[in-house]
Amino acid sequence: MLAKSDSTERSAMVTGAARGIGKAIALRLAKDGINVSVTDLPSAKTDLEAAVKEIEAMGVKGLAITMDVSSQSEVKSAVLEHTKKFGGLDVMVANAGIAVTAPIVETSYEDFSRTIDINIKGVFYCYQEAAKVMIAQGRGGRLIAAASVSSHRGGKWQSAYAASKFAVRGMSQSAAQELAEYGITVNVYSPGVIDTKMWESIDSEITQRKDQEKGQAFEEVLDLVAMHRHGKPNDVAGVVSFLASPDSNYITGQSIVVDGGMWFS
Repeated sequence: MLAKSDSTERSAMVTGAARGIGKAIALRLAKDGINVSVTDLPSAKTDLEAAVKEIEAMGVKGLAITMDVSSQSEVKSAVLEHTKKFGGLDVMVANAGIAVTAPIVETSYEDFSRTIDINIKGVFYCYQEAAKVMIAQGRGGRLIAAASVSSHRGGKWQSAYAASKFAVRGMSQSAAQELAEYGITVNVYSPGVIDTKMWESIDSEITQRKDQEKGQAFEEVLDLVAMHRHGKPNDVAGVVSFLASPDSNYITGQSIVVDGGMWFS
């Protein structure tokens, strides 16, 4: 059976939660009454602690954990720390990720390898360690990961990033089939162009290569968006809130695209 919020306090872990989409997700889950641990790199410790204060101001418990998702041992330790603090784990949001923007012939082995380590291995470690806890608890759970609109359609200068996000979708579909018997659902959210630091870096790389003014690529992409506006982190957080809620009990192995109408299945 899936965990019910009225029978036990639920808790969630959100990776890459110091800012942007990850922080928005953490705050939304806290608003939903879920205790939340936020994780990110040690360099983001101050931002994580600030996020915990915002979480606790909503009347739930928070916890800041510094870790690198590309390290299996650090993910394992973080899940253990979360479980000790909250008495269990009900929702894992594997949000942490990076984007490399470069032509395939110029993408370095180091950049490609780092993309795989963070975007694929990081999700795998989070899924694996969280699933172990959820299976042992016997009350089901939610595994949710960040994919991308690029996990449905590759984009120019996005070979490493698209490859990693397609892999996240495939991994999640397989995990959904394996873990259904334990009441654990596995889904991904696929953001489009969201107003975050990550997209600032993508815009910077594209405009530099095209000899354009900074911000031009970010604005030009609106021609591809039916709603003709950039997404906000809260647009994504609302979808994750749904996937973490009892309302999504019968949804697993799916990718919900949050892109304002760029890509249509």
